Amino acid sequence: MNTDAHAHSSAPGLFDPFGRRFEYLRLSVTDACNFKCVYCLPGGFRPVPGAAAPLDASEIEHLLTGFAALGVFKVRLTGGEPTVRKDIVDLVARAAAVPGIRRVALSTNGYRLDTLAGPLADAGLSQLNVSVDHLDPVGFAEVTGKALLHRVIGGIDTALARGLTVKVNVVRLGGLNDDAVDAFFDWVRDTPVAVRFIELMETADSRAFFARHHRPMDALRRRLAADGWVTRPRAAGDGPAEEFTHPNAAGRIGLIAPYAPGFCEGCNRLRVTARGALRLCLFGRGEHDLRPLLDGTHAPEVLAREVLRAVSLKPAGHRLQAADAGDTVHLAAVGG
Repeated sequence: MNTDAHAHSSAPGLFDPFGRRFEYLRLSVTDACNFKCVYCLPGGFRPVPGAAAPLDASEIEHLLTGFAALGVFKVRLTGGEPTVRKDIVDLVARAAAVPGIRRVALSTNGYRLDTLAGPLADAGLSQLNVSVDHLDPVGFAEVTGKALLHRVIGGIDTALARGLTVKVNVVRLGGLNDDAVDAFFDWVRDTPVAVRFIELMETADSRAFFARHHRPMDALRRRLAADGWVTRPRAAGDGPAEEFTHPNAAGRIGLIAPYAPGFCEGCNRLRVTARGALRLCLFGRGEHDLRPLLDGTHAPEVLAREVLRAVSLKPAGHRLQAADAGDTVHLAAVGG
């Protein structure tokens, strides 16, 4: 029996008007980041004067309890860079302890993984997503603004040794990391990571950059087919990647192609910003403020009702193909 599927088959469902079920929450715990990735924060993170502090640990616990009551069983802590928070290990432990939450993941740039991988695993983390946009130190520094590739790779090795599942996110950047594709294919031959190539997405402040560096995924898809990679079946709670396996590879290759037809049809995730605003789509418009319901004076059912009301307004899909990125200024602001 698939115990994961069985465990949530009787849970209350969180559905939108298009019949999509939401069991996966991406929760930003900070919009701060110490990297300067050219496709996200090329000028580095700049605090917004007068902005409220991110959700604290207690608010996060209340938030996850409410979502779990609706059948959400997977949570991913994102940013910004979530490990800039000094309490990140405690946040993972609290998330893992919420009844109904059975999978806790973390997205990170990996700069603290060498020391954090063990404590995070002990706290209940089951999966890591690490951004690595180049496997050459010079190329990595050009994309991220940090000469830290050796440290990030060392952290991934430590995470694997601790038994964590590791996925590596590679944003496809024409003219910046085309020459790294072969190295990533070589890496997964002997390393049990899932390398996911992500199509560059346009945001409100990146239109010129997008025009220069966007590349469709067609060539990669053709290469996978020609080299004998086969599609891996999706599992409950999986994100948007189409993953491929090969009999001679220890790892996997994935493609995330948001401009492909039908990309939004399998949407199963919602996003909450670092200050408690529910976003129905990464590239949508408007937010639903949940923070007033997270102070401990409201029952989880109150939050659940507000989430249900908001999700009833979710659109069928984004409008990226029409060059409409909604009101997303940059990905760090909403948890990517």
